[in-house]
Amino acid sequence: MQGVSDSRGDTARRVKELQKQVDDLKELVNTLLAVICEEPDGASSGAAPGYQGQPSSNYCM
Repeated sequence: MQGVSDSRGDTARRVKELQKQVDDLKELVNTLLAVICEEPDGASSGAAPGYQGQPSSNYCM
């Protein structure tokens, strides 16, 4: 019986480690998506270059 309880403890510990890794990765993915989705062309802040004779929206770097 001792072996069974040890393996359950190891399994529970491993599950906790994996859950922490999943949570960390979810946070990283959400951060990366936020960075990617935020104003990629700088049009709202005026950081995007202007093109002569073209509309000032609907283009991206």
